[in-house]
Amino acid sequence: MRIGKVIGSVHATRKVQSLTGYRLLILEVLGKGLKPTGEKLIAVDTIDAGPGDVVYFVEARDATLALKHELTPSDATIVGLVEGFE
Repeated sequence: MRIGKVIGSVHATRKVQSLTGYRLLILEVLGKGLKPTGEKLIAVDTIDAGPGDVVYFVEARDATLALKHELTPSDATIVGLVEGFE
């Protein structure tokens, strides 16, 4: 599980049917001290996140397990909203 900040969205006119109803968001990956690492990726949104939200996401096989259909192609899926840090 990693942390990222929503910086945009992807609009796809055609996509795999199992992704219907999901938004695709662009994340800037955050590292230690919540500083940007320079890495950006596209993730499937399952929590209705918006621009500027800090979220946590899962990757690889875990990314598909978070979706309704296990065979949905996803390399990264947003699974939670970060509300605070200690």
